[in-house]
Amino acid sequence: MEKVHLISLGCPKNLVDSELMLGALARAGYAMTPDPAEAEVVVVNTCAFIEAAKRESIDTILAAAELKRDAPGRRLVVAGCLAQRYGAELREQLPEVDIFVGTGNFLDLPDLLRRSETPERRPAPYPGAAHLLPGLDAPRMRAGARHSAYLKVSEGCNHRCAFCIIPKIRGRHESRPLDALVAEARALAAGGVRELNLIAQDLTAWGRDLDPPASLAALLRALAAIDSLRWIRLLYCYPNLVSDELLATIADLEPVVNYIDMPMQHADDGMLRAMRRERSGAALHRLLDRIRTRIPDVTLRTSFIVGFPGETPQAFARLVEFVRAEQFDRVGVFTYSREEGTPACDFPDQVPDRVMRERRAELMEAQAEISMRKNRALVGRKLEVLVEGPAADSPAGPIGRLASQAPEIDGAVFLHGDAAPGEFVRARVDRAMTYDLSATVVASI
Repeated sequence: MEKVHLISLGCPKNLVDSELMLGALARAGYAMTPDPAEAEVVVVNTCAFIEAAKRESIDTILAAAELKRDAPGRRLVVAGCLAQRYGAELREQLPEVDIFVGTGNFLDLPDLLRRSETPERRPAPYPGAAHLLPGLDAPRMRAGARHSAYLKVSEGCNHRCAFCIIPKIRGRHESRPLDALVAEARALAAGGVRELNLIAQDLTAWGRDLDPPASLAALLRALAAIDSLRWIRLLYCYPNLVSDELLATIADLEPVVNYIDMPMQHADDGMLRAMRRERSGAALHRLLDRIRTRIPDVTLRTSFIVGFPGETPQAFARLVEFVRAEQFDRVGVFTYSREEGTPACDFPDQVPDRVMRERRAELMEAQAEISMRKNRALVGRKLEVLVEGPAADSPAGPIGRLASQAPEIDGAVFLHGDAAPGEFVRARVDRAMTYDLSATVVASI
């Protein structure tokens, strides 16, 4: 029985692909190991969204190649977005890689590992944009916490944002059937999952392409009927598809947490048009007002790109003003990454790296003040916390999250008191930090 070590890079959507690969390998008779030195097969599931992710992927592949050199017979597999985007070039530049699989054929990996072609006859990377929607018979080996999971509801994206390469990697949007999603969610819940995070390239487009068409609100109603799911969270909502029906459903269904992750990318009208985001700054203000009216205690998370080509000091100032006016709960800020194959790559007036870094720091500083003020308002309150487990960098006690804190991307709650991973507790907030909280466990829930 050959042992496999898999390294998953990039976003939660990539993590789900990794878990499906692990499931396919396990069903084919391979064993998994957390130690790469023990593995006969090392798989790197890559990301290629922005330049920093590509560099991380290449560095990880080269490190894995060093492991291969130390163990004759060990095989190296490169999977995912980097293989899909640059597979032909990588096959020439990285002869130490035995197999490439892209975003459309990664479940073929067990069969490819059984084949014995010489390096010169290795299977070519999957060409063009591609994705796959797993069937109910596709096993998934969970790699994360037992109590929390991601549910990928669709693949691909129909938007044509000027900065984004994803449609050229993953292809056009395609929804998974409702019955398949409910069945997978039930299986996850039966395995101990209490928190389900819905993900997609465009979550709010789910169901529009089905026959008959469906809506994300309908999916939420079906998932909320699964008794053991306590938290259901929405990630990656596209602004112009956030409907009144969806907002009413979030407000009405108790398991659906009042949390909306809605990347906006900018707030200046000129920048939004250049980015092909289909919204004006005024329209975004109106949308946020509508969301807060219908869900008064909603947690709003968004992300912005600074340094997009043509971003003037005035345009950036309007973005900072927008963030200060709207008082978001969570904000991610990214410097623009010039990606070949995207329209923006050829735009004039590219912003210097130094200016982009300065603008990111300024916007993050503005948001840090907002975040600290919001966290201080929680001191003294008793709140529901999902316990994650021991804190990696602190021996003091376990770490957890509020419903308003998504895994990995938001802050955390450092707990004082006894609590087990996967348990929900009531905790009194004692101290506020910029993005994190410190709290004392007062009761189990």
